[in-house]
Parts: sequence; C-alpha cells; structure tokens
Amino acid sequence: MTVLPPQQIVERVLGAGRRADADVVGRVVLVSETSEAVLRWANSTMTTNGLGTSRRTTVISLVRVEGGTAAGVVGSSAAITDPVQLDELVTASEKVARDAGPSRDAAELPTDVVDDPSWTDEAAGTSIEVFGDLAGGLSDVLAGDLRHYGFASHSLTTIWLGTSAGVRRRWVQPTGSVELNVKTPDLEGSAWTAVGTADFTDVDVVALAADASRRLEWGARRTALPAGRYETLLPPSAVADLMVYLVWSMEGRAAQEGHSALSGPDGPRVGERLTELPLTLYSDPTVRGLEYEPFLVTSSSGGGTSVFDNGAPTRRVDWVREGVVDELVYSRAEAAEFGTTFTPAGDNLLLTGGPSGSASSIDEMVAGTERGLLLTCLWYIREVDPTSLLLTGLTRDGVYLVEKGEVVAEVEHNFRFNYSPLDVLRRATEVGATVPTVPREWKDWFTRAAMPPLRVPDFNMSSVSLGR
Repeated sequence: MTVLPPQQIVERVLGAGRRADADVVGRVVLVSETSEAVLRWANSTMTTNGLGTSRRTTVISLVRVEGGTAAGVVGSSAAITDPVQLDELVTASEKVARDAGPSRDAAELPTDVVDDPSWTDEAAGTSIEVFGDLAGGLSDVLAGDLRHYGFASHSLTTIWLGTSAGVRRRWVQPTGSVELNVKTPDLEGSAWTAVGTADFTDVDVVALAADASRRLEWGARRTALPAGRYETLLPPSAVADLMVYLVWSMEGRAAQEGHSALSGPDGPRVGERLTELPLTLYSDPTVRGLEYEPFLVTSSSGGGTSVFDNGAPTRRVDWVREGVVDELVYSRAEAAEFGTTFTPAGDNLLLTGGPSGSASSIDEMVAGTERGLLLTCLWYIREVDPTSLLLTGLTRDGVYLVEKGEVVAEVEHNFRFNYSPLDVLRRATEVGATVPTVPREWKDWFTRAAMPPLRVPDFNMSSVSLGR
C-alpha cells in the first residue's frame, strides 16, 4: 500500500479542520521523517552497521471549551496509507482537547506565513556512505595495540509543519556524533572522547583516538585523593552538561513565581551580574554547523514552550550576555501575562567569552596549573536543590592530577560532585577557546553544543566514588 506523502497528510488534516464543528478554532499538523545510519565497533573490530527510517504524524486540535481554549495532541508512528486514519487522528485529538479543559498557554496561532520553496520536497535521507572518511581513519586506529570501542550515528530528520493559520514550513535537521572508548589490553584502563557533527566531514577520528590514548598514558601512574574542594579544569564536554541543565532551568514562569534559582526578591534575576568575565551563553539557529529549525516545532506544552506557538520564528537568544543574566524562556501566552518578550527555547548552546587574545586550549590551561584536577566528563547528573540549582553527579572515564603544569597521575577512583552551574559561571577564573563538543550525560537529547574549557578554583568533590 502507498504511504501518503507528508504534504497530503497536512492538507487532509487541515481540510478536516475546516469542516469540523464550530468549536474547533485551530489545527496544527506535524509530520517528521527520520533517516538514520549507525556504525559500531568493539574490541577493535567493526561489529554492526545499519540504516533505518521512521515517521511520526502528530495532530494538534485547538477547541473552544468552557473557560477558554483547549489543546488536544495525538500522534501516531504507523504508516498512514488511508485518509480514514487521519480522520481518526483528528477525531481523537478533538476528544483529548475537550477532556483536558482550558489551556493556560492558549493563544492565537502565529500567522508568520513564509514562502517555503522546499515545502513540496521529499524527505532527506542519509546513508552508510556518510561514514566513508570515518571508516577510513578507523582502519588505521583499530590496527593498533589498544582496544577500541565506539559508536557513530547520523540522522536527517525532515519536518513538515502546517497550521490552519496558513503556515507551511519544512526543515531538514542533521544530527551526528561519534563516541570513542579506548582501553588498555588488560581492560584496566579506559578513556573516552566524543564530538558532534552535522555531516562527518569535520571529524578526525585518528586525532580523537590519539587524545584518548594519551589519557591512557597518564593512567600509567595512579594516586588516591580525598574528597574536598579542588581547583578543577572542566573540559568542554563537562561544561556542556552543566550549561545545558542551566538553560533547561531558565523558565520564565518559574522565576516569576518564585520557585527557581533565577527568582530574586523583586522578581526574576534578569539583569543580575554573575561574573566580571565577558561570558555569553546563547542559542542561535543560524550558527554554522549547529543550525536548528528557524521556526518553532513542538508537540507538547510546558517549561515555556507551547503547542499554540507552532510556526513562530525562532531567533538568537542570549541567556547570559557579557556575564549578566539576559533572557528567560517564555511562551507567547506567558510573555503577554508577565509583560515581557516571547523567548523560544533553543536547540543548540554556545558559551563564549575568554579574554580577547587569550583563548587557551585545555593543554595550555594544564600548563598554567600549579595543582588541580583535570576531568574528562560527567554523568548521572541530578538536581539537589532547585532554589540554588545545586546539582550532583559523578566524574567518569578519567580524573587526572595536575602538578606544576603537567598531568602526573590518574586518580584511581571517581568523585561525586555537588556544584551549581550558576556558581561555575560565577567562580570561573579562566575561560579557554570555544570548540564543538558533546554533553556526555545529555547526548541523547542535546548534541549541538560548543563550549570552552573552564578553570573553577573550588569545585566541590563531595565524596569519593569507588571505581574508575
């Protein structure tokens, strides 16, 4: 049976909306199709590769109910081959809306109608060939004496968005990453590294493996250290994990209502200076290699995001500008309620602001360290106190002792840490060069990031965690 084209799905559903009951005041249709290629290797041997596709259709009905307007969201990953299936989704979404009651985030659908010449195009597809250069480099890497394990993935997700307000938009979102674990032949030593990419043309797997192998050399000598506060060098991946959590916590409503670390005695802490360093934390859909949708696409409401905002333009947002808290996330309804500006969440994150002319690499920062710790990455991050955004988590895949400008040993255990990403910005004393990176903990949800390494003079290693 023939699967209905996305454009036909959109028009059929919106046509059903025009014929619906008078209490149906709007409709949104999202069709996303993902093509994904994966490559895996273990014990220095290529093991699996694969290519797959999937599609999801989501119908959002906006229905007038007692007390306001309700939203009903129904999605299906089944292949749509019959218009009757779409009619069933429409009917189900209307029922969900009526059962849900009025939405707090209700607003008129955006009418930013843009002539999108790609609307009629088919879905984009990736292939195993995207790993061509990577596989070539891997053949050299896997021939060495160390044991290599890793995973690479690349996907192209094509999104079609249509609304009853006339919006018709299409976007192709590339997402890719490669993770590498290198182990000693006896499996006693292990090191990790990773990078995100849009198309793998900028991935040097030989250099990645060399970086991980160097960390194994550092582990030839081991030492034990007690818990405590240490001057700590946070590499870009660790900084990304902390900054992603910070931005996820920058919800305007929570700050307005007083139950957020961004709440102050007189309202949100917008305008509060965190640091004298010119640090800017921002999201921008136009950053080359880290692009994301120029229009808002969402199938759920919450945390400053609203299904009523589908189709609204996204933009650059400076969460922290030159060391000062600058913007928080607000849906259009929240912005109207609190008298502020609609601020869409972003799907990439960058931190910049090292002093001009002194953007150091992590190696240069090590060379300038009298005594401290160098981390590899963080994981199992959880919130301890939302009022201060205190986080806890564990170090992973290598903690190294630095003395007099050199890495002298690997700490034979991991640490549990307790620290707030707000305090990372407040207390950082040195900012290195911003480079593309991957947050280890949040990689499944967030891959488009560019961060610098940071020097934090008193990072709290609250307890020792056994194991490396």
